[in-house]
Amino acid sequence: MKSYYLTDAGKVRSHNEDSVTIVKNSSEEYLLLVADGMGGHRAGEVASSLAVTHFGKRFSSLSSIGNLKDAVNWINDNVSEINEAILDYAKNHHDSTGLGTTLVLALVTPDFLIFGNIGDSSGYVLKNKRLHKVTKDHTLVSLLVEAGDLTEEEAKNHPKKNVLMKALGAGEKVDMDIFDVERDVDGIFLCSDGVTNMLTTEQIEKVLEEELTIEEKVKKIIRKCNARGGQDNISVAFLDMKSGCEQ
Repeated sequence: MKSYYLTDAGKVRSHNEDSVTIVKNSSEEYLLLVADGMGGHRAGEVASSLAVTHFGKRFSSLSSIGNLKDAVNWINDNVSEINEAILDYAKNHHDSTGLGTTLVLALVTPDFLIFGNIGDSSGYVLKNKRLHKVTKDHTLVSLLVEAGDLTEEEAKNHPKKNVLMKALGAGEKVDMDIFDVERDVDGIFLCSDGVTNMLTTEQIEKVLEEELTIEEKVKKIIRKCNARGGQDNISVAFLDMKSGCEQ
């Protein structure tokens, strides 16, 4: 397997509030993480970094995540700890109004593949040259689309499309959506909404199918987002499940 991740501030924002990483433990298990922070006075990057660093350190120290049930419990325990840490930070830093972060993750072992999501960062599997979205966005417009009050097209340009209904740090308790996914896929692709607001799924697929190295593919996706305006921070984590030696 080969993996690569990258984040970019984009063309509009003065600084980057996204955090991203891919961690491997001693059992050849992989954890991919993308977080998109929010909050005043650069607090967003504190929240996203806290989430990604916490998960990354805990995972890399494990010899193995265990079975599927162990993994789900481990994820939920860490989500609770991170949420508490973000709330504590906000209490002790009064300029951190609205501190919080989205978080999307994918955990792959030789036996299973699970995704977790809070907010509107996205997780996909790549299979037969097609990206299939696994996660569901926790946004106001997603709820309205689900209820039949908005069409997918209307949702794309809705003035409140960035209003989150769920985020780490937004309340005393937060639950992560967990998805148990068929492991036989060609790749795992995670990104912040700085990608999905700039590129269609088909445009991302096209880059992923090009004869490029995994690093070149990720960099090209970010370049394309910036070429279309780069209106937000841009983060990508990509794991090629079908490639040979690790990159």
